Amino acid sequence: MNVKTEQTGAIAIVRVGETRLMYPILGDFSSAVTGLLAAGKKEILIDLAPVTYVDSATIGCLMDLYRQVTNAGGHLKLSGVQKRVETMLTMTGAQNFIEIHADEPSAVKSFGA
Repeated sequence: MNVKTEQTGAIAIVRVGETRLMYPILGDFSSAVTGLLAAGKKEILIDLAPVTYVDSATIGCLMDLYRQVTNAGGHLKLSGVQKRVETMLTMTGAQNFIEIHADEPSAVKSFGA
């Protein structure tokens, strides 16, 4: 799976380079985030800009990652969410928990950076 991580100040950014984020590749995606958490990174931004499709397993994965990060005292946010993906997040109620930002600069700013 095409996932890259980088650091911007105190914020770890996970960049998803796939257009379809779904079950068969969620392991790599989840491992990237949990690896950051294990390394002490608690402010995590997931950039979903290229992602045009997610399945229910992805929503479940995002909610689980949100729970892990929150329980560790951190924040998990999303940026660059395409309309179709945002609809899925809204239909499942995930947007009630996970902050969604239109673009990366506004998301980074929301961390207080």
